[in-house]
Amino acid sequence: MPGSRTGRPPVQRAVRRPVAPGPPRDNAVRRLHTRLHRAWDRPLTAYYLILGGSLLITVLGLVMVYSASQITALQMSLPGSYFFRKQLLAAVIGSGLLFAASRMPVKLHRALAYPILAGAVFLMALVQVPGIGVAVNGNQNWIALGGSFQVQPSEFGKLALVLWGADLIARKQDKKLLTQWKHMLVPLVPVAFMLLGLIMLGGDMGTAIILSAILFGLLWLAGAPTRLFVGVLSVAAAIGVILIKSSENRMARLQCLGATEPRSGLVDCWQAVHGIYALASGGIFGSGLGASVEKWGQLPEAHTDFIFAVTGEELGLSGTVSVLALFAALGYAGIRVAGRTEDPFVRYAAGGVTTWITAQAVINIGAVLGLLPIAGVPLPLFSYGGSALLPTMFAIGLLIAFARDEPAARAALSARQPRFGRKRAGGAGRGREPRRWNTMRRRASAARSSGER
Repeated sequence: MPGSRTGRPPVQRAVRRPVAPGPPRDNAVRRLHTRLHRAWDRPLTAYYLILGGSLLITVLGLVMVYSASQITALQMSLPGSYFFRKQLLAAVIGSGLLFAASRMPVKLHRALAYPILAGAVFLMALVQVPGIGVAVNGNQNWIALGGSFQVQPSEFGKLALVLWGADLIARKQDKKLLTQWKHMLVPLVPVAFMLLGLIMLGGDMGTAIILSAILFGLLWLAGAPTRLFVGVLSVAAAIGVILIKSSENRMARLQCLGATEPRSGLVDCWQAVHGIYALASGGIFGSGLGASVEKWGQLPEAHTDFIFAVTGEELGLSGTVSVLALFAALGYAGIRVAGRTEDPFVRYAAGGVTTWITAQAVINIGAVLGLLPIAGVPLPLFSYGGSALLPTMFAIGLLIAFARDEPAARAALSARQPRFGRKRAGGAGRGREPRRWNTMRRRASAARSSGER
């Protein structure tokens, strides 16, 4: 062994053994991601998102309707809470419809499809009868019920097309007829065009766009071939171009896209520009609830079509982003319900309702932001209008019923421990064993899908 420089024998050091790799260190972000993923994948996630999101949107809409409509009501020599009370009454009735729809079986929903369609067509035709139909803002699409109450039948036409179209396509799928293009189109497209014709007789282009979106959503879910889908879309687009060019009012709305001044040449863009003013003056947290300036006669339709602008002015960016997040959660939950079911009717109906609410929200918010032409459609569950609120809340009840009907969700709901029913300690029940409830706890694990808790 060679000596060291100091003359001492070198010290033999122990050979270091390779350290076995331990488990990777888990950080807080990964743990949070895991928890969120597990919570997101639970069977009742869609149920809670639909129920909670729709209720939050409705309640916030009631608050904003009260704030945005006070000045308009006082200018009309009405009490400041006039429009709020009417909207609250519609919300109460709509809550009853939501609860009833959420408890109905799927067979009853399918049975109501044809009566609702027949009633909607009858009322939409009744609008054109002189003395019965009422024109509002240039559109002949209202029926007076007496006093200050009016109903817009075209809003119920959306619900009718969703239910009837879903039932029709589901029955044809059961008979394996959707592989033929004529069964894909007939009679779905002719009936939809009939509804569109009745709506356009009154001049309501915005509602016609929403109805067209529902039609294309149903065709997409039914698996229409690309050529067939593009063909129907081309026909609808050509008709839409003709209708827009034949109306000076609709052409003026197109010219107001991107306008920064209330008057752009000969075109009056007052409403579009003042909606941008309201959003711009809100900042991050808004000027405060009730402190809007634009609602003092500057912004037309502040409590109906442009209530999102007042929300941005009073609640700021935080308020508008919250509304967008609620609609996004509602849309995701609807897509999830449509994607996880095995019932064709549930898939088409859930997809149709989701298309309806999402498309209408996008068109309304896009118009307020100046990204789309003003179509005159309300923000679902948020804007003032009982005719729009009632069928929308019934449609939300449909989604809740479908979310509850999923096998895993049904098992999770049945496995819950009942809150009431156990006998109190003492008295005649002392010394007895607690009552065993016949829940589906033992069958819940078998009904749950893989990866769900």
